[in-house]
Amino acid sequence: MTLPDPELQPEFYADVPLKRSAAWAIDLVVTALMTVVALALTLFVGAFFLPVIYAAVSIGYRTVMLTRYGATLGMSAMALKWRSLDGREPDAMTAFAYSAAHAGLWTVFPLQIASMVMILLTPYRQGLHDMFLGTTMLHRVAPN
Repeated sequence: MTLPDPELQPEFYADVPLKRSAAWAIDLVVTALMTVVALALTLFVGAFFLPVIYAAVSIGYRTVMLTRYGATLGMSAMALKWRSLDGREPDAMTAFAYSAAHAGLWTVFPLQIASMVMILLTPYRQGLHDMFLGTTMLHRVAPN
């Protein structure tokens, strides 16, 4: 299996940057809600470690969702799927590396800006972590 060529089938990559942004916003809300639940389970003692708890929840959520479904809830809502450049669903280790890199890019904001620019300019709409891991996002079903 191979990915659709962005030059021959651009419909698979059209609007992906916008959809990735919307998916990120949805996943931000999901992760924040999960973090609040985690804080409640620690009787709010976890508030002292809020950034660590949030990062752990975010990485865990993304890793599980990408491994099991090939998309997070936000990606599914935006009809995106995450694939290797050879067209296969990436494995659990790649999902973990993607999730950890995603969290890491937000801690070094200039790298996140560079990643956003790459999503806008690369043919496969790849961010910095996508380029490193050989993955991309595309429409689950190409729009008409």
